[in-house]
Amino acid sequence: MKRTVQQGFTLIELMIVVAIIGILAAVALPAYQTYTVKAKMSEVVLAASQCRTTVTEVYQTATSAPTANNWGCETTSASSRYVTSVVTTTGGAISVTVSSDASLPPAIKGDVLTLVPQDSGGTTYSSTQVGSTQIYKWTCGSTTTTPPTSSNLTKYLPGSCRG
Repeated sequence: MKRTVQQGFTLIELMIVVAIIGILAAVALPAYQTYTVKAKMSEVVLAASQCRTTVTEVYQTATSAPTANNWGCETTSASSRYVTSVVTTTGGAISVTVSSDASLPPAIKGDVLTLVPQDSGGTTYSSTQVGSTQIYKWTCGSTTTTPPTSSNLTKYLPGSCRG
């Protein structure tokens, strides 16, 4: 009597594979969604980079500080899909308003990302320090300035923009 070799998979084996794929998808999907929002927030941080360069240059070389929104890098119109406006304060703090794009989570639409120039001790610079002053760091996502960066937005900031 000749035996035939089993061909294919049993129903139980197929159900186990489907269950494993379902578990992996349940873990990976939220992480992927957070990753895509962080990538979009990188564009918001990039919108502030021109202003960071301008403010840094003024602090190092100018004799007086410009007034608020007169640093030469601001925009009141949408400069990209995820940025509504870029404004500055007299001290050089940069505030970037996130757009209301449909692909962004509702919790961060219209929020403001604030970048603040600081010295090595973490003290925020003021307009009186302009001239031969070097900016030590930029605090990105500051929650203590006006307007503060919301905690909803802070969790989506890229790794280069934490603190």
